[in-house]
Amino acid sequence: MNAADLPATNGDNPDWDSGTAELGHILMPGQLDLSHKVILYLEDITVSFDGFRALNKLSLTIDAGELRCIIGPNGAGKTTMMDVITGKTRPDEGTVFFGQTIDLTRLSEPEIAHIGVGRKFQKPTIFENHTVFENLELAMKTDKRVWRSLFATLDSAAGDRIAETLQLIRLAADADRLAGLLSHGQKQWLEIGMLLMQEPKLLLLDEPVAGMTDEETERTGELFLSLAGRHSLVVVEHDMAFVKQLGGRVTVLHEGSVLAEGSLEEVQADQRVIEVYLGR
Repeated sequence: MNAADLPATNGDNPDWDSGTAELGHILMPGQLDLSHKVILYLEDITVSFDGFRALNKLSLTIDAGELRCIIGPNGAGKTTMMDVITGKTRPDEGTVFFGQTIDLTRLSEPEIAHIGVGRKFQKPTIFENHTVFENLELAMKTDKRVWRSLFATLDSAAGDRIAETLQLIRLAADADRLAGLLSHGQKQWLEIGMLLMQEPKLLLLDEPVAGMTDEETERTGELFLSLAGRHSLVVVEHDMAFVKQLGGRVTVLHEGSVLAEGSLEEVQADQRVIEVYLGR
């Protein structure tokens, strides 16, 4: 979800979401409790669709600053898991906590995006008729009401943030180019940059390198590795070479539950994983 889709905010405090006044104490910035160094808890999450269990008592934790890869066969529950985290799907059972105190099952999709959970779908969603720079500017976490948007001026701090993000996503030379003219990989980087402009604490990335060239894939891996530590990243991916480049912990889902967890080498050697996924 892009920042432009967020609800209007109170004019006196751009960080206050007027549509969520009853949860204001939860949504105020700087309140995320990471005292246990865990940013995301999923415990016993069950989701059923017409009798089919997409998630079956799924339990998973993501550490603050971690870069975690999620793999598994089609139908393993990867997309449903991200739908639950972002509020698109409500679990039938189980709990989802952001930090120690924020129950994501009580919040709407815009509220979850507002408190620092960003999601990138496989197909990039950008404003193709605007420049790369304008896309980043539109995505900033600011008051989106028409009056303020029309008369807003970009202060130096905001300009610096955009410039820094352009460098990070390697699009500084394309800042004035229409986004629709970018390559597929560049569009993916731009959307990641747009998410970063919203100051997310947790990024959910769905098959981010699908359709990329080998060079674009390698650069994307470098980008993700540079973000780890400053952000927590959950990457759903089928490209094992890309997963290997990222390193770190890998979680294998199967039939809506965690089948195995460890390094890529460890899960590749797991006989259960070979049988249900890697050996197919």
